[in-house]
Amino acid sequence: MSLRINDTIPDLTVETDQGSFGLHDWIGDSWAILFSHPKDFTPVCTTEFGAVAQLSDEWAKRGTKVIGVSVDGVEEHKKWKGDIESSSGAKAGFPIIADSGLEVSKAFDMLPAEAYMSDGRTPNDSATVRAVFIIGPDKKLKLSMTYPMTVGRNFAEVVRALDALQTSSGHGVATPANWNVGDDVIIPATVSDEDAKAKFGSFETVLPYLRKAALPK
Repeated sequence: MSLRINDTIPDLTVETDQGSFGLHDWIGDSWAILFSHPKDFTPVCTTEFGAVAQLSDEWAKRGTKVIGVSVDGVEEHKKWKGDIESSSGAKAGFPIIADSGLEVSKAFDMLPAEAYMSDGRTPNDSATVRAVFIIGPDKKLKLSMTYPMTVGRNFAEVVRALDALQTSSGHGVATPANWNVGDDVIIPATVSDEDAKAKFGSFETVLPYLRKAALPK
């Protein structure tokens, strides 16, 4: 069954290199990012895990927990973290789910229900397990992105998207293309001009349905 925006994510009990826990309990009242990978010890994925490790302070600033998923086992994850840390120069303090049974990959619709991992498999067998899921404190899926194996993920964009999600949900606004923190936001069409003026003060009417304003300080 497909997992769509605003669906509650499955409350799976997962095994990680940091122990077993339920996903909903682990998220708690935080935002969360789940990022998946088709296999340990692969070059692109190693750089991506390193990028996540280097951003640990940024995740903390945003009240966000991060967790990796790979379809290898716990012991492989522990060994792989040594490579991740040595190549990135950052501590990989986040857990990595051991999804050797594909429960998470299937529940998040990254693999079909009938999929299985054969002996001697290669990353191509689980190539679609390359996604990013941003999850809110309400345990609902807020955003998802899927990448091919040959294209490294831009985690600066993941941070930007997280900022936009937190801003839109926290202030009842939308964000325009290429928005970054500090830029003007979009006033929803459901908000009258009178209410917009009361909330934002002055605002710019670009089109009858497109109004921009600075967030109140």
